[in-house]
Amino acid sequence: MKKLLSGNEAVARGVFEAGVKLASAYPGTPSTEILETIARDYRSIYCEWSPNEKVAFEVGIGGSLGGGRSLVTMKHVGLNVAADPLMTFSYTGVNAGFVFISADDPDMHSSQNEQDNRIFAKFAQVPFLEPSDSQESKEMMLEAYEISERFDTPVMVRMTTRISHSKGMVDFDDPIDAPKQKQFDRDVTKYVMVPAHARARHVVMLEREERLKKYVETSQFNRVEEFGTELGIITGGISYQYVKEVMPEVDVLKIGIGFPMPLEMIGKFVKAHKRVIIVEELEPYYEDIIKSAGMTDVEGKIYTGRTGELSPHRVAQSMNKAGVLDYSTPNGFEPGEMFARPPMLCPGCPHRGLFTVLKKLKLTVTGDIGCYTLGATKPLEALHSCFCMGASIGNAIGMEKVNGTGSGVVAVLGDSTFLHSGITGVLDAVYNKSNTVIIIADNRVTAMTGGQEHPATGRTLMGEKTKEVDFVKLCEALGVESVRVIDPLNYDETMTVVKEEIERPGPSVVITDKPCVLMPKRIMETPYEVILDECNGCSACFRIGCPAIYPSKEMTDRGRPKAEIDATLCTGCTLCAQICLPEAIVLTQIPEKVGS
Repeated sequence: MKKLLSGNEAVARGVFEAGVKLASAYPGTPSTEILETIARDYRSIYCEWSPNEKVAFEVGIGGSLGGGRSLVTMKHVGLNVAADPLMTFSYTGVNAGFVFISADDPDMHSSQNEQDNRIFAKFAQVPFLEPSDSQESKEMMLEAYEISERFDTPVMVRMTTRISHSKGMVDFDDPIDAPKQKQFDRDVTKYVMVPAHARARHVVMLEREERLKKYVETSQFNRVEEFGTELGIITGGISYQYVKEVMPEVDVLKIGIGFPMPLEMIGKFVKAHKRVIIVEELEPYYEDIIKSAGMTDVEGKIYTGRTGELSPHRVAQSMNKAGVLDYSTPNGFEPGEMFARPPMLCPGCPHRGLFTVLKKLKLTVTGDIGCYTLGATKPLEALHSCFCMGASIGNAIGMEKVNGTGSGVVAVLGDSTFLHSGITGVLDAVYNKSNTVIIIADNRVTAMTGGQEHPATGRTLMGEKTKEVDFVKLCEALGVESVRVIDPLNYDETMTVVKEEIERPGPSVVITDKPCVLMPKRIMETPYEVILDECNGCSACFRIGCPAIYPSKEMTDRGRPKAEIDATLCTGCTLCAQICLPEAIVLTQIPEKVGS
């Protein structure tokens, strides 16, 4: 049977066919759908959303040690969080097979950087595979578990946004007869990494790498496609597809396993061609390794650059620049030169009320990773830093310590982000007596990645009811003396509470309690409308940045546009009506039915 699957769905299918017992993750685009697909379609596999990637990785390690094949998935920056257990797990090796997904995001479609985690695999000295379509995404998962158990190592499979979210036909096979579940071997010299044991395991890890170097030379995923050309292209991952589209009959060495690199195969390929160009996204990973092995005549990044996604167009441009392809931009049009559509908070988003107040108060706001990061965009412009999950609190503490207690610094982070990495920040604020206001924007869901559950939603990934974290009790237990809960769409209440907490000495926590407007259980209220005769064109409603509010064709005497509201977008959140001084924004009058 064949099915049309995205790369992420194909990974989930491969996990099922490989006989995996456990899958854990923290949601992060572009990796999220892997666990969602497993939870939906392959219920024999235990799967969970963990509070963060480090915990997810450690759960996966436990599954492997316990004798069950295990999977951990994350986006590229998630591997930064999981790096601590990874670096040591590379020393110990596995019991049952262990594979982790790093879903990289070239061009930063939904990320704060575009790091290339092929380098991370080399750093950790673990093998990685890199599929170039959905079929390979499935096949490589099965191969990754075989490599993991054969060589006693964790294995990384590197996806990218295009592979994760593009679809292709995938062959379905029956699940394999996975190895019989092993008992945990209480070998302290292998699994207890005190210095004496770790020194010995480091040697074992290096010996493993030598054995892997021989294996990759014969792997089916590293292959040469010959057409008899003097030019040779070395490529892998999604870049392989772009090369084949632009130059379908050029000799190609396709890299499927990128660490260790098949240097003998590459050496023969380089010698057999008059000129060799390397096509890879982001960092010169292949190029640096190949050149360091003595093959210094190869070319690459001088043509393709080190930033952004490649595409057939960009590859064709690069080959034109290299003088091996005659290509000009069709009609002078550059893909991507389109009318920009900046991201914005949804109509009715509870974060809008909070940031409207923070902007009005002219506070310095340290931000975090989530939908509320859009508070930095026009017209709100009320968030001033964003680094990584949990950083908002530490940043605010540092600012307050160097600028003084009257500096008016507020940290904003979401409910899922708080559980991911914010709890220790609150502990720091209490312990070090910081005069910082911490705002937990609780919309009761992991919203930015599509509405996933977390430890405060009351449900697990597998749909089971569970305990809900009580943010008030948690913050009080950490030592915060002032913890207040507000409705962020109540403008006056939000203004009053934030003002009071800014003036209060010591750390405080404000929790905005309003569900995400996209949550199915959120009931849409009656929409609002503008009474044009009452509107004076003051533009206050435009400044909250609601997509439902737009300039009317009707102008004021001063030549300023009046406002109108799109009833199909308005959720009835009331914020615009609260800040409209002439009270021109009112509930839509629904006509009575005839005969009622």
